[in-house]
Amino acid sequence: MKAMIVNAYGDDAVFEAAEVATPDVAAGHVRVKIAASSVNTVDTMIRKMGKDLPLSPDTPAILGMDFAGTVEAVGEGVDGYAVGDEVYGCAGGLANLPGTLAELIVADQNLIAHKPKTLSMREAAALPLVAITAYEGLKRAGIQEGQRVLVHGGSGGVGHVALQLAKHWGADVYSTGGGEKQLALIEQLGATPINYKTEGVEEYVTKHTDGAGFDLVFDSVGGANMANSFDAAALNGQIASTVSLCELDLSTAHFKGLSLHVVFMLIPMLHNHKREDHAKILRDVAAIADSGGLKPVLDETQHSLEEAGNAHARLESGQAMGKVVIGS
Repeated sequence: MKAMIVNAYGDDAVFEAAEVATPDVAAGHVRVKIAASSVNTVDTMIRKMGKDLPLSPDTPAILGMDFAGTVEAVGEGVDGYAVGDEVYGCAGGLANLPGTLAELIVADQNLIAHKPKTLSMREAAALPLVAITAYEGLKRAGIQEGQRVLVHGGSGGVGHVALQLAKHWGADVYSTGGGEKQLALIEQLGATPINYKTEGVEEYVTKHTDGAGFDLVFDSVGGANMANSFDAAALNGQIASTVSLCELDLSTAHFKGLSLHVVFMLIPMLHNHKREDHAKILRDVAAIADSGGLKPVLDETQHSLEEAGNAHARLESGQAMGKVVIGS
């Protein structure tokens, strides 16, 4: 099969076209003909940082985690999938799991689900990593109907899904953004936009919560912005963070009695730990999408498999609006 290979990691790493052996289908797995895949920040980090990240595969490597496609072979012990089924998932591109920048992938049945019927292959491929991340963060933070929820970075990959899921589950949703296009998208997706460049935390907390703070803050920006999340949260509030590789002063969190939930959705893939949870989430996400509660936003650019390098560059440029997708 055709694949795009990275032979060496680093800032100047490039993808090279190669013919590699068609993978054999294993027990508990299905082999999928990939129609589309999407690029996530972690994919670009692996390409540049390589073995500085403990999750990076050995080279030569097939990167890429998300995909949508059609089952072409079913392994022993697989239940619920048949040849011809359209599926989606996040199932490779790290550690010892070959990725999705190829014509085929052999995926653990516990890391996939049937594709949402109302979404195209490109739309479905945009969802798995970001949707599982957003779903897990909101659920672990105990989201409830009627809560005031703040999403930091609501126009980003994870953020724009978290915003829609929070709204689907009945929350009153607000989201920060820093440009006209970002704020317009946030409003289009059903949340109240907050321009963090012109409004400080105290100002928007007063404006939207009468100073009480938000019941739940979903922080897809992380790092230094976590301090803003602490400041914006209500007493005994919940914080879900997807980017917490930093040192923080937890004094505000202590005196407000906040709960912090750190989401690292790659754990099931890396450690073969409760992978079935991802399949369950993906099934639920598909149902939500088919009910009209979730639709991914795709960047306007088109990229073929051979243009994987361009897709990575597009995401890294910061100019993409929505998920960058590879494939038709």
